[in-house]
Amino acid sequence: MPTQDTQLLTTDCRFCSLVSKANGEDPIGTADTCDHWLIMEIPQPWPQEIFDKNPTIKALMGLFHELIFNHGIKLKPILSAPDREYSYPGFTRVFYYYRPAKLFSQFEKQEFIVPETKAAALVTAIFQQLMQQPNDLSEFQQYQQQTSHIRELMVCTHAQVDLACGRFGNPIYRQLRKEYAPASNGKLRVWQTTHFGGHQFAPTLIDLPQGCLWGHLEADVLDLLVQRNGSVSGLRQYYRGWTGLSELEQIVEREIWMQFGWSWLDYLKAGKVLAMQEVTQKNNPDWAQVRIDFVDGSTTGAYEARIEGCGEVMSALNSAKEMELNRHSALQDVTH
Repeated sequence: MPTQDTQLLTTDCRFCSLVSKANGEDPIGTADTCDHWLIMEIPQPWPQEIFDKNPTIKALMGLFHELIFNHGIKLKPILSAPDREYSYPGFTRVFYYYRPAKLFSQFEKQEFIVPETKAAALVTAIFQQLMQQPNDLSEFQQYQQQTSHIRELMVCTHAQVDLACGRFGNPIYRQLRKEYAPASNGKLRVWQTTHFGGHQFAPTLIDLPQGCLWGHLEADVLDLLVQRNGSVSGLRQYYRGWTGLSELEQIVEREIWMQFGWSWLDYLKAGKVLAMQEVTQKNNPDWAQVRIDFVDGSTTGAYEARIEGCGEVMSALNSAKEMELNRHSALQDVTH
């Protein structure tokens, strides 16, 4: 039987992220593991099924599915909205980020600004390169931008997928775009993007080239997130994880980051799940043993930790007038 508090949440709140936050759902371990990012400018509005309805994107989906399902390549496709200051009429910007090595700290970046008529051909060539098929990226070299020094913050504002992303993503996007990007001397840009998972953690953000994901963001933590001018502990509850690691590895990585501070983000690192409880259904194991290897200059090392379940939390995966709550196990207790 639902408790009185649960009944209040389901009747008075239509936003999944408010339910998640009110019920204390920790976002750690919810960042999709990626080896590659492909981000392409497509003007708004974005319907819910933008990847199937936009002619340019739809023509690329066959190759994308082949990459994922036939070649097992961990690639995340996202669309970004053209910006009045950053973008150029008649041209399309394409970001391609890739994992440079097994142990790494941030993704390598390639950025192109191509005529709209060449955008699909560029993305096709990148996909073919990933599949080790014949391709020719040389014709696009003239469009490549030297922007490896620029940090890109991607904020999901895709309200057509979930209302929470529009309701909470837009204010965070506007504040970052208005206050932080102009003050960065050209070292930071802020973008609106389509959905990249986890709208119950809206407002949610990708920080590239680092590859960290954030959720449940609030205006008063943006300075710490952007400037990195205080204790990392202030960001603990907003950290969804580093996309260079898997779900269980992300949980351990956060604990190490809390101990090391900001310098940890620059360490080359990789993770491995050494052992875990056998799971037959789609839920978390009760325990797992995880190893994080790292390199800092000439220093190499590793941390091993055991993660144990510490309970369950009720959450909602989608915003709706009548909220349906789901029970999620919580893996948070970490022992070194």
